[in-house]
Amino acid sequence: MKDDSQHTTSVWMTTADTPSEPTLRENLRTDVCIIGAGIAGMTVAYLLTLEGRSVVVLDDGAIGGGMTGRTTAHLTNAFDDRYVEMERLHGEEGSRRIAESHTAAINKIEEIVNRERIECGFERLDGFLFVPPGESTKVLDDELAACHRAGLNVERVDRAPIDTFDTGPALRFSSQAQFHPLDYLTGLTRAVTREGGTIFTCTHATKIEGGSSAKVEVDSGAVVSCDAIVVATNTPVNDLVAIHTKQAPYTTYVIGLRVPARSVTRALYWDTPDPYHYLRLQTDKNAPSTEILIVGGEDHKTGQANDGVRRFGILERWTRKRFPQAGEVEFRWSGEVMEPVDGIAFIGRNPLDSDNVFIATGDSGQGMTHGTIAGMLLTDLLQDRQNDWENLYSPSRVTLRALPEYAHENINVAEQYTDLVTPGEIDSPEQVARGEGAVMRHGLSKVAVYRDQSGKVHTISAICKHLGCIVTWNSTEKTWDCPCHGSRYDAHGRVYQGPANSNLEPLEE
Repeated sequence: MKDDSQHTTSVWMTTADTPSEPTLRENLRTDVCIIGAGIAGMTVAYLLTLEGRSVVVLDDGAIGGGMTGRTTAHLTNAFDDRYVEMERLHGEEGSRRIAESHTAAINKIEEIVNRERIECGFERLDGFLFVPPGESTKVLDDELAACHRAGLNVERVDRAPIDTFDTGPALRFSSQAQFHPLDYLTGLTRAVTREGGTIFTCTHATKIEGGSSAKVEVDSGAVVSCDAIVVATNTPVNDLVAIHTKQAPYTTYVIGLRVPARSVTRALYWDTPDPYHYLRLQTDKNAPSTEILIVGGEDHKTGQANDGVRRFGILERWTRKRFPQAGEVEFRWSGEVMEPVDGIAFIGRNPLDSDNVFIATGDSGQGMTHGTIAGMLLTDLLQDRQNDWENLYSPSRVTLRALPEYAHENINVAEQYTDLVTPGEIDSPEQVARGEGAVMRHGLSKVAVYRDQSGKVHTISAICKHLGCIVTWNSTEKTWDCPCHGSRYDAHGRVYQGPANSNLEPLEE
């Protein structure tokens, strides 16, 4: 059967060789079992193996095949939700530790790149934050003061260094960085295997159980017995409620356009609207006379809009207005960002679980640095060392000042359950075009109807396997997306994005 479940292309989808084992088929014993081979999971694995711990990494896809392969790879301590907001939510000391930890993450990545001699295009550069034309710059003044209180080296400049449009006043964040995320993971993978770690791809964890007899069961029937478990799957697949009420899934869109080499100053750029835009340059080894301008933005709650073509179009118009030298759009993709109600990741012991089960989630649009922080923090916890960031990132924390955001997101989730009783989008499968999907009422329930490119109709349950929301069709990625907590399934119902951990129920042979 032809798998046409995804058709967008990412500038990163040229992965180098990443040595790993095929599906796990025999029982194993290890110190730490890590589920998820993205930036967080592989950083934990790398740092633990350097300390002599045995690790097994499991991933049901390829290494970096999840959201790490869909990042724009900004390595920054300039916080997406702004330090003004972090200070409001976490206090001045919390804001300082946030800045400290993200700065340390960039430094740790650079240290690993140098130690392992990883060829991933790591480079230090400045980042610039600016407001849309004609808007007040007070937000920059307030942010500058908050950044200084957080201990960051930030200054106000007359404009960002872009010749083709005047940004007006901007904040310059020094010593930011960028890299090729999958090439970086290749280096980490080789180092983990060199140090004795084992990585199994195409291996789906079906049961995760902590405690004195901690173990992870996989779809082949094999079992990994271990002393501790780390779940680093972008959003936890071992929780029903504990974390998922405290973060919300958002879909973000990215395009890549060619520009003449050196026609745009190499830096990271961000603006301040909601949704905001972010951009950077990527070298193309195969076309040295050009560079790829990577531009992202136009976020929305996952599963609550199906207008990716329109959003890609907005991004393209926004870019061409500011960079008239841009050529054709050669890459376009979307990714899912988990937004915690208080803006920072959840890293540490899993709430309402055994003490030896740990999670890393809540990337908040800064997955590369949050994932690296997870590697550093979880390694300390697993090695019984004190870490000054433990309470800040604790998954059990309650941020009272974030209660309005908590209420807003959970009211939004509750509203999605009304889809259980509404009519379907179609009355008959014949109304579904080739390569598309739609939800149809079937008695007291709803079914997801997909017509493949050959014209064959496939029907599966539209009830998400996490907490029972009705999934919606995503025409851009050819997926079924859950509007409640962000689970995603391919066109045939196979789960590939949590928190759901099993496939949609089939209604056909």
